[in-house]
Amino acid sequence: MNPESIILISFGYFESGLLEKVLHDVEQEYLLPVRTKEGHIDLSEYYNPARNQYDANKLLKEIDTRFATGDTKTLGIFNVDLFIPILTYIFGQAFLNGRSGIASLYRLRNERYGIKKDEEIFTERFRKEIIHELGHSFGLIHCPNPTCVMRSSTYVEDIDQKSHHLCSKCSAELLKNENAGK
Repeated sequence: MNPESIILISFGYFESGLLEKVLHDVEQEYLLPVRTKEGHIDLSEYYNPARNQYDANKLLKEIDTRFATGDTKTLGIFNVDLFIPILTYIFGQAFLNGRSGIASLYRLRNERYGIKKDEEIFTERFRKEIIHELGHSFGLIHCPNPTCVMRSSTYVEDIDQKSHHLCSKCSAELLKNENAGK
């Protein structure tokens, strides 16, 4: 079954208008209407004091269980430092060909790295992360094309080097996956 829409759920405080700045590009990339809403989760349940980070696997399962539905792609947006056991940190993750994903703003700001604040770069990184994680939920895997939004990103510099668009190969794969779901 193909999704009817995409829902971006903010968990926590975000700058006014941040989600609205990326909605159009997400709609253009996936040709679906995008809605936003606020959600509430007690994040203390996901905090790992030994790592001083939040367990992304558990958060993703919570989003999928409590907030996702069969007719939408749902992305939970957080502002906490995420990890999975095999990596030091992650920007986000999603169930491959699933209905949900998560992304965090925590490591997307220049100030985190001792660099001058730049809202335009921050917003662009945020846009790319949302489109990237949604791509996984639509069945797309990491792409070797250096400018494709589905290229894997280990560091923010990796995010900066790619565009917020799917390459032609990933666009074709997305279309093939959509047609298979009809």
